[in-house]
Parts: sequence; structure tokens; C-alpha cells
Amino acid sequence: MKVQRIPVVAMVLVAGLAVPPLAAQSAVKPEAASAVAAGVAVPRDYVIGPDDQIGIVFWKDRDLSVDAVVRPDGKISLPLGNEIVAAGLTPEQLKEAVIAEAGRFVESPTVNIIVRQINSRKVYITGQVEKAGAYSLTGPTTVMQLIALAGGLREFAKAKEIVVMRADPKGTVAYPVNYEELVKGRHLEQNIALRPGDTVVIP
Repeated sequence: MKVQRIPVVAMVLVAGLAVPPLAAQSAVKPEAASAVAAGVAVPRDYVIGPDDQIGIVFWKDRDLSVDAVVRPDGKISLPLGNEIVAAGLTPEQLKEAVIAEAGRFVESPTVNIIVRQINSRKVYITGQVEKAGAYSLTGPTTVMQLIALAGGLREFAKAKEIVVMRADPKGTVAYPVNYEELVKGRHLEQNIALRPGDTVVIP
């Protein structure tokens, strides 16, 4: 599969893409029955990001437990009245940070971090599909699966000229995808697994 490097400025192709605004900070104390409810499965490379919903559960201390949505500035508020940076941390790293912060007020706190919902890992699809926009990447997702989620190609889509644009330290990498070949079971290596931040352009 031929990979083409193009400048970062090529991302203007998706400048008109409508992306839902990030949710505002939310901090609602969970009820006793839901305080230890299971969260979602997280990918191995997952780090917390803005708009993710995180449960912070203090063992045997329901008043300190809280569900919070990570704000756009990457922080969450704790019931003790302080704030802590969550974005960019793994759940385990956040657990250590919360224990260190809570240890200033509580003796030997026992904390569990539960990822309730992942909203920060997004991929984007734009152009000739039925439902262009941003989609949460909560599990392994290929190009064809994202197209299906977006309602499929429109009648006049150029199915042979689809491009997956991926941010790269040196610019942007463009992966060409021939959808017509994929539906015929040919050159399946084009049906790449998407990564957070990828944009699928359907001309």
C-alpha cells in the first residue's frame, strides 16, 4: 500500500467538519448502588482526555466519591474542594495522584479509578457519507467499520479515492483506500485500523 506524506496544512480539507463541543465539567456524587459500578473496557494505550467520564471511588467513604467529566483544561474537581489534572494520565497514574492529594486530608485513603465513558478518543469522517462528523473510538475500528457507522457512502462518492489522514511528527501521512476493492475482498491491507485523531476523507 502506497503511503504519501503531505504537509500539515492539508488538514484544511476537514476545516469545515462539525465536531460536537466538549461537555462541560460535571461532578455528581454517585449513589451507593452505583459507586462501585463497573466501567468500560479501556484500550491498552488509553490515557485520560477531555470529555471522558471518570469515577473516583473512595473505599468506605461515599461522601468523597465522585463521578466527573474531564474539563477542556484537562482538570477535574474533587469533593474536597481541590482540582487535579487528569488529562494525559493513565487511570493508574490518576489513582496515584488522587491518593497523594487526598492524603493531605484523609488518613491512608483507598481509591479506585473507574473509566465510566471514553469520549476523548475520536476519529473523524468527512465528505460524501451520510453522517459526517466525529465518532468516539471506544474499541478497534477499521475504515470500513467507520464508513458503516457513518451510514455508508453517498451515491456520487469517489469510492476509489478515499484517504485516511493521520497526524505525524513530521506532518501528515495520507493512506489511500480503494473502497471498491475492499468490498470485493481485494487488497484488504487498505482497511487499516484507525487511531485517535484520524480523519477519513470521502471525496
